[in-house]
Amino acid sequence: MKVELIVVSSTGVLIRGKMSGAVTQIPIEKEYEKNPDMTPEDIKKFREWLMSQPHLPGEHISDLNLAITFHSCENSSEVSKQVLDLHYTLKTLFTAFFKDREFDKEVEKALNTVLFALLPTPIDHGFRVLYARLIDPDAGNFNFPKAIRALMMGFDIWQQEEGTWPGFVIMIDMHLCTLSHVAKLDVMSIKQVLYFLQECMLVRLKGFHFLNAPYFMDKVMMLLKPFMKKSLMDIIHIHQPNSEELYKFVPKKAFPKEEGGEYKDHETIRDEMIERLKANDKFFKTEGLCRVNEALRPGGKSKIADLFSVQGSFKKLDID
Repeated sequence: MKVELIVVSSTGVLIRGKMSGAVTQIPIEKEYEKNPDMTPEDIKKFREWLMSQPHLPGEHISDLNLAITFHSCENSSEVSKQVLDLHYTLKTLFTAFFKDREFDKEVEKALNTVLFALLPTPIDHGFRVLYARLIDPDAGNFNFPKAIRALMMGFDIWQQEEGTWPGFVIMIDMHLCTLSHVAKLDVMSIKQVLYFLQECMLVRLKGFHFLNAPYFMDKVMMLLKPFMKKSLMDIIHIHQPNSEELYKFVPKKAFPKEEGGEYKDHETIRDEMIERLKANDKFFKTEGLCRVNEALRPGGKSKIADLFSVQGSFKKLDID
């Protein structure tokens, strides 16, 4: 199947083309054009450090991934080293989201339940927007860890194709969400997702929006707040149903057609996401090699593992 590839040029202009579903990595040279304050020498030094770390899979981590990390850390060499280590440590540790990734029936079910779209229209400052919402109202089909697993598979493809973004905004549309969906969340999955997002997701996160907030939004925030830093709380925006306020951040035309926008309809977005993941089995097998060998870590096992030592014995949340 042929799908549409959308790439943002260094000037923020969208370039559209047709290609097979297999991911094509953006050339590292494009990153230097997009980010003149980042140089090949920066990435060379980053690579030299990486290859000196026996526990990290340096031979499988591309220069593009180093550039994405460097950019996400505001071009700080020392912060980049810490974040890169943590990024791949958590990808190793958070097995529900990142272990043995492939397109299977569970991922397909997740994508038939939750819609994920990287909206093609850049907003102010060239920021990109991830839009997510339920498309199946049946809470019985909702599985939060599987949805995150599917999302992160799609995200890794997007980032390999587009590289760095000036900023990244997440919009979660709560339409169709019920207390039954919230009750299916588990504390450990919430903790892991928010920890990964805040500490080592390789983006400059600039905004986090909840759209069509339901009457129980206060309960949702009660679940999230214990795992949120002030820096994340400061960029959260909660929009009531039918609020026009969100269009100050993202133009209405950028949204899918069902939301009154000019982008594709839900079915098309879903089907294209499914086809992308189906077409990239080789990519995920290769990416799966980018995991940490704790036995080789200088100084012993990472202490970060202690934060998630109860992984696998998740306690479900009780929602009144």
